[in-house]
Amino acid sequence: MEQVFRAASEELSAHNEMIIATVVKTSGSTPQKPGAKLLVRADGSGVGTLGGGCVEGDIWFASSQLLKSGGNAEMRDYELNEDLAAQDGLVCGGTMYFLLDPIRDDSTIDPINKEVLDAYDGGAPVTVASLMKTAPDSPQVVGSKLMIRENGSTLGSLGTDALDKQAQQEARNLMAMGKNSYITTDTGAEFFIEAYTTPPTLVLAGGGHVSKAISNIAKTLGFKIIVIDDREEFSNPDRFPEADQTIVGDYGSSFSNLKIGTNSFVVIATRGHRHDASATAAAMRTPASYVGLLGSKRKTILIFEELFLEGFSMEEVQSVRSPIGLDISARTPEEIALSIMAEIVGFRLGGHGGTLKLDQRLIDKAHEKASRSTHGAQVIGAD
Repeated sequence: MEQVFRAASEELSAHNEMIIATVVKTSGSTPQKPGAKLLVRADGSGVGTLGGGCVEGDIWFASSQLLKSGGNAEMRDYELNEDLAAQDGLVCGGTMYFLLDPIRDDSTIDPINKEVLDAYDGGAPVTVASLMKTAPDSPQVVGSKLMIRENGSTLGSLGTDALDKQAQQEARNLMAMGKNSYITTDTGAEFFIEAYTTPPTLVLAGGGHVSKAISNIAKTLGFKIIVIDDREEFSNPDRFPEADQTIVGDYGSSFSNLKIGTNSFVVIATRGHRHDASATAAAMRTPASYVGLLGSKRKTILIFEELFLEGFSMEEVQSVRSPIGLDISARTPEEIALSIMAEIVGFRLGGHGGTLKLDQRLIDKAHEKASRSTHGAQVIGAD
C-alpha cells in the first residue's frame, strides 16, 4: 500500500487526476484481502495490485472510465464465479467489494496522504475512514473521508457526528498494528476504516543461530530488525547485514533506550538462563505487543518463577509466548525460525495457526461432482 500513497503524492504534486481502487471487503476465496490498492493514473498506467487477472483488469477499466466521465466515488462488487476462475485460474466462490475513489482537486486528500506517508516513515499512526454506503434518505456522500490521529484530533468527516464518533472509537482498536475493518452501522450507513503506522519492528535479544535465521525470514516479511547482544561478535552489521540496527550492550539498558511501540515484537533467544530472564523482564516493561521466549518448558517455568518474584502479575506473565513458535516439530535453527515467524505473523494479523486444509465434506463434494461429470460423458459416448 505504501507505494500507492507515494505514487499518489507525486500525482497530487503534479496536479494530476487519478483513481485509487481499494478492496474494502471480501467473502469466500479471493485473490486479495481488504486494504489492497490500485492507483490508476489519467494516462492509464497504474501502481499497486488488486490480485491480478480479470478482477484487476475490469476494475482498472472501470476506474479509467470513471475518471474520464468525471463521476464520483462509488462502491462495486465483483463475484468470482466458475467461468472467471476457469478463465484466469482464480479460485471461484468469492466476492470482492471495491471503493473506486476519484482524486481530483481536493484540499482534504493531500494532507491525509501526507500524514499517511509520515506514519509509514516513523511518525504518529493515523487512521482513515471512507464512507461506503449512506443511510437511507441521507445527504451523506460515498467516498467521504475522516482521518483520525493518535491524539484524537481529526480531519474531514463521514457526514454526521454520530458516524465520526463511531469511526473514532473503531480507530483505537486498529491503530497499533495498522489493521483495517468494515463497519455496518445501525442506521444502515457503512464505512471502511484503515490504520497506517510504521512497519512492524522485530527485536531479537541474542544474536545466535536461531536469531540469524529469524532475521533472514523477517526481512522478507517487511519487518524492521533490531539485534541486541552483549557480545560484539554476535551483534554487528557483518553478521546481520539485513538488520536496521545492531546493539552491543546489557539487555536491560538496551531495551530501555529503544523506541519500541505496540507494533513491535520481541524474541528472547540469548545464550543462557540468566540473560533470558533479564531480557524477558526488560521486554515486558516496553509497550511491545508480543514477547516470546525461546526454550524448553522447564526453562520457561524457571524464568516465569523469577518474573513472579520480580513482581510481575499473572496477566503479565501469561502474555509471554513461551515456548515460542507453532508446533511444526521444528529441529534446525531454520525450522525453528519458521515456526516463530509464523506465530508472530499470525498474532499480528489475527490468524489462529490452524491448518487451511479442506474439510472432508468438501473433498467428498468435489469427488461427487467429478463422478457425475464422468458418468454423463460415458452416457453420451454410449449414445
